[in-house]
Amino acid sequence: LSATVSNAEEFGDWIGTVRGGTEVIVSEIRPVPLEQHVLARGELVPLFDGRGTDVNRELLRMGPGLSSGGGGHHRGRGRGRQVVRPPRGGGGRLDRARAIELLDRQHLLPAIFFIFSRVGCDQAVVQTRHAGIRVTTPEERSEIRRIVHERTAALQDEDLGVLGFYEWSRDLERGIAAHHAGLLPAFKEVVEELFQKKLVKVVFATETLALGINMPARTVVLEKLEKFNGETRAPITSGEYTQLTGRAGRRGIDVEGHAVVHWSDGMNPEAVASLASRRTYPLNSSFRPTYNMAVNLIDQYGRPAARDILESSFAQFQADRAVVDIAREVKRAEESLDGYLEAMTCHLGDFAEYAGIRRELSDLEKKARKDVSASKARTEQRRQKMARLKKNMQRHPCHQCADREKHARWGERYYHLKRRTDKLRREIDTRTGTVARQFDRIVDVLVVLDYVAIEKGEATLTDTGARMKRIYGDRDLLVAESLRQELWTSLDPASLAALACCLVYEPRRTEQGGEGPLPRGPFRDALDATDRLWADLDDLEQQHRLPGTSPIAPGLAQAMHMWANGQLLDRVLGAADMAAGDFVRWTKQTIDLLDQISMVAEGDLSRTARRSLDAVRRGIVAYSAV
Repeated sequence: LSATVSNAEEFGDWIGTVRGGTEVIVSEIRPVPLEQHVLARGELVPLFDGRGTDVNRELLRMGPGLSSGGGGHHRGRGRGRQVVRPPRGGGGRLDRARAIELLDRQHLLPAIFFIFSRVGCDQAVVQTRHAGIRVTTPEERSEIRRIVHERTAALQDEDLGVLGFYEWSRDLERGIAAHHAGLLPAFKEVVEELFQKKLVKVVFATETLALGINMPARTVVLEKLEKFNGETRAPITSGEYTQLTGRAGRRGIDVEGHAVVHWSDGMNPEAVASLASRRTYPLNSSFRPTYNMAVNLIDQYGRPAARDILESSFAQFQADRAVVDIAREVKRAEESLDGYLEAMTCHLGDFAEYAGIRRELSDLEKKARKDVSASKARTEQRRQKMARLKKNMQRHPCHQCADREKHARWGERYYHLKRRTDKLRREIDTRTGTVARQFDRIVDVLVVLDYVAIEKGEATLTDTGARMKRIYGDRDLLVAESLRQELWTSLDPASLAALACCLVYEPRRTEQGGEGPLPRGPFRDALDATDRLWADLDDLEQQHRLPGTSPIAPGLAQAMHMWANGQLLDRVLGAADMAAGDFVRWTKQTIDLLDQISMVAEGDLSRTARRSLDAVRRGIVAYSAV
């Protein structure tokens, strides 16, 4: 598991429960030691002291307001080596050109600069280009040209200008590149290859590079310790910090890696040190059953065995483990409740019953005081009930007890704790069997729609249910129902591609997913019918306490329709208003859905889906699919 995971033992316990004897082996040794620095006043200042445990006192003395400005340089001392130290400059923004020169002089390249914005990555490349930064030799530039030519030879000439190929390749020859999800996949692959071969020396990347890509560097630079989370700018977590800086240090090449945090105004050195030293990133399951999963499990194992399989999931294991802690708390509370009952025992009668009457009367009096706007009928009803309770309380044998108020104090404690205990019991009920209950609700929906039949207590698939076994994705039920109701049979290949795109496309929070022109003709009728079907299914899912899916997003439909009709890339990207890499990603998902439709649908629709596949899988999409 990743070093950022803080609950490896819990994950190991689950595997042991499901598969048998399992041991968790934890290594606290990093193969390549990581040195932590702060880039302040143009100098790399160690974050920790010589022992690597306490924050460097030099940083604490510097205090807030440090900058990493540029211009000129002079020498200073830092951690046993000569440090090139440009003189102080103003502002808190990182001078990337100066930072690259500093790292180059200290032999700390190749480096990855993490910038939490695609636009920021592209702008950083432009800034270094304008600053004249070049970190490659003539021999390296020649090798870069050769690799770029080989890897992009299949791209069509008319697309190269649209993709910014010529500037991109010249930047690569300077040893500089950007890496983010908006890049064409072919371009990202070239950047990764050149970086691994130590030909590209500086990459400006979003945090996606830190996940699942083999691109270690000698140095990682974090320009900021906060990022936009879709709603606001928030500090990165210690797990994210570890994931990002984990790229620093190439095994078998470097004797140590270097993590550099750019100092910004108001930064707290102790907070940075806390990020660098903590490991609190638990692995939590987000698993949930789907309609496709339900029909496949029922078909292969039957409903009872399917429930057993789901109840052995990591998601249920975590829920059950939480239940164990809650149950332990309930048990302690029950012991205390028994003690309270004993303490309020009265020789005249059942004091618990008497205390219950007092508690009910007290709660009713509080409600009456708060609910000043209650109707006359409501007020009279409440008054009569309080009168009956008072009469019952006064007639109760324990009302005459000399130690009544002493017992009553224990009664109050009893009922406060009992309320909390009852709430914990309800929480146990909601957590126990949560995954299996979700599965049961899904099966209930499938029964209503005739995908699953229940006969003599046994669940079996209908012919429609058997079709759903081959439909995957978040909208599996919507796709299956659309096929059953023949909502798409009138569509031509381009319109079917556009509609499939509506079902897979998820606009980013900053995008307007539902606006813009739509393809004309049968597409609009099919989209309206599919949208009405989605609303009906959403209502059905809410009735069965299922989360449902997000509304259909037609924001990319026009661009996909144009692409399937053979229009040029520049016009399509203009209509899509998105980067080539994003368009290719959504097109690949559209292809996946069209492929499923071609195999599941029958007759003309199946043939239309195959023609639609051929129309979409062309140009940069076909190249990226290799």
